[in-house]
Amino acid sequence: MLGAHFAITPEQERALHAAEDAGEIDEFVGELEESWSEDRLKVDSDKAWDAIHRCLSDGMPHHGDGGYPLSHTILGGRHLHDEHHVVHITAAQVSDVSAALERVDRAWFRRRFDAIDDTGYGGALDDADFAYTWDNVVDIRDFFRRATAARRAVLFTAT
Repeated sequence: MLGAHFAITPEQERALHAAEDAGEIDEFVGELEESWSEDRLKVDSDKAWDAIHRCLSDGMPHHGDGGYPLSHTILGGRHLHDEHHVVHITAAQVSDVSAALERVDRAWFRRRFDAIDDTGYGGALDDADFAYTWDNVVDIRDFFRRATAARRAVLFTAT
């Protein structure tokens, strides 16, 4: 599954919450992905989102604990779909996540990365995988900074 974050407008947020079932959510996400034109308010995390989530939460590949607000960077928000990841966080939560990500440095993240339990993890957990993952963390941190400045909610998808 490939991950992406979108900083959605209030209108898009209302449309998302108006969706009544998984089919309508799939349609919303498909239209969002196809029509997205604001490159600075979207970030792709490819397959790195899994390791990032594990490092910023409780180390597990599911939405769970791990300490707000870092846990909300990837899977910690409101889950809107049962079959794949469509996760919403509010504009207020985006601001909290952004502030927390500013304090994440490479050394701290490396310690968390090295502690990943490889059960169910598809990456190599080597230096190249870490570099790839860290580059995505930096991109996501920059994205959250921009989303906060734009006062937008965020939708994470992994399909």
